Amino acid sequence: MAFEGAGHSILQAGDPLEALAKDAWGEVQVLVVDSTGEPMDGFRLSRLLRGEARVLFQNLPIFLIIDHPPSDQERLALKDSEGDGFILTTSSIQQLLNRLGPVMAGGHTKAGGQRVPVLGVGLQGDLAQRAREMLQHIGMELYTPPARNAAEAQQSLKSPVLLLGLSAGGVPGALSVLARLRDQNHLLYTILVGQVKTEADQRKLILAGISDWVPLPLPAPRLIHACRRAIEFLHARRVQAEYESALHDLRAHRSLLEVEAATLRNEVLTDPLTELLNRRAFDQNMEHALRQWERHRRAFVLLIGDVDHFKLINDRFGHPVGDEVLRQLSVRLRSALRKSDLAFRIGGEEFAVLLTETSLKAGAEVGEKLRSRIDEEPILLPNGQTIFPTMSFGVGGPGATTISELLSQVDQALYRAKSLGRNRVVVFGGLEPTAPPDSKP
Repeated sequence: MAFEGAGHSILQAGDPLEALAKDAWGEVQVLVVDSTGEPMDGFRLSRLLRGEARVLFQNLPIFLIIDHPPSDQERLALKDSEGDGFILTTSSIQQLLNRLGPVMAGGHTKAGGQRVPVLGVGLQGDLAQRAREMLQHIGMELYTPPARNAAEAQQSLKSPVLLLGLSAGGVPGALSVLARLRDQNHLLYTILVGQVKTEADQRKLILAGISDWVPLPLPAPRLIHACRRAIEFLHARRVQAEYESALHDLRAHRSLLEVEAATLRNEVLTDPLTELLNRRAFDQNMEHALRQWERHRRAFVLLIGDVDHFKLINDRFGHPVGDEVLRQLSVRLRSALRKSDLAFRIGGEEFAVLLTETSLKAGAEVGEKLRSRIDEEPILLPNGQTIFPTMSFGVGGPGATTISELLSQVDQALYRAKSLGRNRVVVFGGLEPTAPPDSKP
């Protein structure tokens, strides 16, 4: 409102990366950017424009929008980024006009405004002077050190553009200059000035890094066009690098979120004492198993096991010992199962096992394997005492229409195993219970 009302046009961009990609920078008088934001805040954008892209934006006034009086740290950040000032979001229209009006009217020039340095090598005296005069009209300054000192001069100049003539050694001399610059990692947009007659020499120069060609006698429009195209190319390359950097940051952030999500998911679905899956995970996996059975007839078996006389263990040895018993029993359960099978702690001393792609008979055999492993291996406590835990198991398979119905059936089998003397496996629906050889029903 302030500046459109004063006769100015406003060009808006959604974020700094979008702004960098626009083609209207040659007409811009002032840049106003939010001090915060993603993927690039105003301080970083200002550093970018003043730094690697300073050939385009050295004299562009840059103001950062801020919603509070700037702190000392923010003032230092502004100075470091070579910005020109802050604008408060609470500023009135008149305050904005007073603050930026002189800038829009052309009364603002950055201290020490610099011309774009251009490195010239192999240009004869008259040719160098003519090129220098042409480039001064478009804000560029030509420097012409001896060919042998080109690499050293570029180290201090940091020129984005090289005008390479053929007066210092012809094509071999030009190739030598390019090789020395390349060896010192000085990569410039190189414009060859002069004629190269043979295709073989032209091919060598192109492979060595020539980006553009200007014939002799030196035409002013052609040279100016080549230099402007060099700046546009370098700017486009910098924009691409910023996009790639932003994408890399986003990918890294996404990877971090995925790791955090996986960690959180494990915490939510894992029992902290036994490190088995918990009741929440059990409910989710049971729903999936039932759906697979209903749609594709993929068989599964559910085992529910309960530690026999666990209350007596807690009463006699204490709850810390009871916890250790549960931990060690969990290790035995896990080690006796396939990778595709899942073990859960669904209650205090109650465990569940979900066997995928398994028949009821095979599930009963797995239950007996688990029972015998627990029965045959006593638990030795750190104080030297030995505990002989046992477990009873109920076994069931598809047939129920809901999870609660299936759980009820397997609980009935478990209850029967307990009533028959514990330390045995009972299958819901008819298979004979299994028990250790010396046990009596």
